[in-house]
Amino acid sequence: MVFSSFEFVFGFLPLFLACYWLTPGIRARNVVLTLWSYAFYGWWRPDFVLLMLFSTLIDWWCSLRMGAIGERRKRTLWLVVSVCTNLGLLGWFKYANLVAHTLEALGAGGGDLGWQDVVLPVGISFFTFQSMSYTIDVWRGEVRPVRSILDLACYVSMFPQLVAGPIVRYRDVQAQLVARSTTLAAMSSGVVLFMIGLAKKVLIADNAALLADPAFDLAAPGLLQSWLGVSAYAVQIFFDFAGYSDMAVGLGLLIGFRFPKNFDSPYVSASITEFWRRWHISLSTWLRDYLYVPLGGNRRSELRTYFNLSLTMLLGGLWHGAAWTFVLWGAYQGLFLVIERLLGKKAPWGFLPRPLQVAVTFAIVLGGWAVFRAETMRELGAIWGGMAGLHGVGSLPTAHSNAPEAWTALMAGLLLAWFAPHSWTVTRRFRTAEVLCIALLFLVALGQLAARSYTPFIYFRF
Repeated sequence: MVFSSFEFVFGFLPLFLACYWLTPGIRARNVVLTLWSYAFYGWWRPDFVLLMLFSTLIDWWCSLRMGAIGERRKRTLWLVVSVCTNLGLLGWFKYANLVAHTLEALGAGGGDLGWQDVVLPVGISFFTFQSMSYTIDVWRGEVRPVRSILDLACYVSMFPQLVAGPIVRYRDVQAQLVARSTTLAAMSSGVVLFMIGLAKKVLIADNAALLADPAFDLAAPGLLQSWLGVSAYAVQIFFDFAGYSDMAVGLGLLIGFRFPKNFDSPYVSASITEFWRRWHISLSTWLRDYLYVPLGGNRRSELRTYFNLSLTMLLGGLWHGAAWTFVLWGAYQGLFLVIERLLGKKAPWGFLPRPLQVAVTFAIVLGGWAVFRAETMRELGAIWGGMAGLHGVGSLPTAHSNAPEAWTALMAGLLLAWFAPHSWTVTRRFRTAEVLCIALLFLVALGQLAARSYTPFIYFRF
């Protein structure tokens, strides 16, 4: 089930909210939220609920064992059990296919291992990182282990941000799990955020994809096709993911939870370092706090700092998907971050006026999105070659269908990404004209949903 579907908007969500708000008491509401979250997650594959429940039980037990031991060094064994269990599950379901196909490509077993692909559970990367952050924080002594399995199960399974973030840490919602309330203003903000998110996803992201997909399907795209196709993908992935985050935060507000911001107008960044402070903020801070800093961060030699930064981005790339293109994407991002750190956290183009810095940074980001979107190295070579002009100027990309909507989405998406206020800003200053416009766009988005089959969120496969 996805947020951008009639089943969710007119079926699951109103029934859940009715059950939730008719249930008295926080503890009972946590039970309702947990059960409905399991139902939401198990809509496609009910058996994967058992996987999430198993991970939750392991982390709950390990955290209790750590809480019973005073010395942090002696608690390490239980942390290792938790981390190895989580990474073992993530590694098997997410990377077993990559390892098997790589071995087949290298000729192992005569090029055919008879491998049957493992089905990837939706959102396993997100709920695994959430659960791991809890046990690591217990090991560090930053949070107390929860006695009730219900609290941890509710935290891990919470459906608004379960399958595509933002990655919420236990300490961010610990107090809200035992005492929370909401106001009419907060619920109104939640409704508006949900409407904004759905409009972003359906009207902009899904329509921009109609230009992006054909460009990546070409064997030798020209200069115009490549740059406009990658630009369309940049619009698609931003409004797809930011739209989901808006809906997740909005749904959280409807039930009394405050989730952290996940995007902050990333395409106005003047450097790659700034871009990563604005893009997928919950993942960037998770990687910083649970990987980069434990590796030593910038507390050791300069060479070690560059190594830590590069390794963090490599693993961040691999977190996104089980393909060598994602590893290359992580290396690409790490290279520019290292270059900027060498220059004192300044971009090589930092001498330019701010608008030109933003333009150059956006061009670098587009080069990275080409890597991210390409499904094979061959496809990447074709699109990068086109961006370099190796296949000639070519013609404008052609949408498979609905060309006017596709071009409108591309232009509107770029303008909104560069000049529009952030969604959170809109909810802080309710203006009648803005709310009416958002409501109208929401209704148009529902109309498009009725006219077309829905498109899953891009980050569902991570």
